[in-house]
Amino acid sequence: MSEQQQTCLPEGGKARRVYLLLRDEMASGVLAEGAPIPAEQKLAEIHSVSRVTVRRALEALAADDLIEKRVGAGSFVRPRSQSAAPITGDIASLMPQLVEMGRNTTARLLSFGYGTAPSAVAAALNLAPGARVQTATRVRLVDGLPFSHLTTHVPEEIASHYDEADLATTALFQLLERSGVQVDNAHQSVSATLAAPEVAEALGVSVGAALLSLKRVVRDASGRGVEYLSAYYRPDMFRLEMSLTRVGAEDARHWEPVIGPDAQEGS
Repeated sequence: MSEQQQTCLPEGGKARRVYLLLRDEMASGVLAEGAPIPAEQKLAEIHSVSRVTVRRALEALAADDLIEKRVGAGSFVRPRSQSAAPITGDIASLMPQLVEMGRNTTARLLSFGYGTAPSAVAAALNLAPGARVQTATRVRLVDGLPFSHLTTHVPEEIASHYDEADLATTALFQLLERSGVQVDNAHQSVSATLAAPEVAEALGVSVGAALLSLKRVVRDASGRGVEYLSAYYRPDMFRLEMSLTRVGAEDARHWEPVIGPDAQEGS
C-alpha cells in the first residue's frame, strides 16, 4: 500500500475496514475476476457506513489496481496479476484437532441449497463450467457459543444422496461415505482474514474482526474433488498447536513437526 493510501485510509478507520473486506473477497474468489462490485449504496448498507466511506474504499482499491471503474457501468474486479505464493507450512496435528472438534461440538444449519458452483470452487474441484453443487452453511458451537462458520460445496451428483435434515444432524464425512464416496485425501491452507458482515453476525463478533480462515479440498481415491470447505474460526476460541523437533546436520539444523503419537494434541 502506498503512502498516499495510508494517509487516506488510517488504521482502524471505517474506509480501511471496507477496503480490507472487499480485498479479502477478491482474493478468496467470492468476488471473481471481472465481477461487478456492488453499488455504493448497497455496500453502504452491507457495511453500515456512509456512501462517502464506501467511495474512499473503492478509490483505494482502484489505486491499488484491484478494481477498474467504467464510466456508466460501475466498478469491476481486475484480473489478478501473478504474485509470489504465500508461505505454507504442514500443521501436522490440524486434522486430528478438527475431527475431535466435530465430536465435542454441536452444529446449527443456516442454509442449504443447490446452484452453479462459484468459479473458485469449480476450479478447486475441477468441475465443468456451469456444474451444480449443493452449498450449505453451518455454525459450530461449543458450550452454546459459536466458534466456527463453515460453508461446504459438494457436487450435485454426490449431494443428491442426502438431504437438509441429514446434514443438520450428521457429519458431512459420514454423509459422503454413505453416498458411496471413498474419501482418500485432502489439501488445506490456513491464513488470517477479517470478518465479513454475515460471518460476523453468525459468530457474534464485530465486522472486520480478525479470524482464522481455513480452505480445504477433499478428494476421493480416483482424485475426484468431492468437497470444498471454507471455514472461519474465532481466534479467542480456537488455536492451532504443534510439537517440533530439531533435526539435520550441525550446519543445517532446523525445526520439523513431530508426526504420530508423540505429537502434542491441539486445542
